[in-house]
Amino acid sequence: MYEIKKLPLPLDIETKEVLKKTTLASRALAELKSISKTIPNESILISTLTLQEAKDSSAVENIITTHDELFKVQTFDNLFTSSAAKEVQNYVQALKEGFEMVRKTGLLRVNDIIAIQETLEHNKAGFRR
Repeated sequence: MYEIKKLPLPLDIETKEVLKKTTLASRALAELKSISKTIPNESILISTLTLQEAKDSSAVENIITTHDELFKVQTFDNLFTSSAAKEVQNYVQALKEGFEMVRKTGLLRVNDIIAIQETLEHNKAGFRR
């Protein structure tokens, strides 16, 4: 059984290497933020990134589909050409819902996670015990 460790951790994770990487990450995020403001409709960027993330993450679970299938689903209002495309589309929808939840409140709450899981699984199973 996995045990969740109490915070703060007994080891120092703020090493020079980690702090240097956070500076680089911060700069990259600032650049992305400024570039995204030049896009007239930021949802285009979010949709593209969401689709790529859903496709790649689903591939880890051996759910393989193509970009062509996924674009057809989005273009032709959920015309699924395969069960894999449907599964990835559920993932896309869950990511979008989660993004909007965080955008509205600035937080990701337990109830939000349960709602996202409900979108993914199409059931109200909640957390696994």
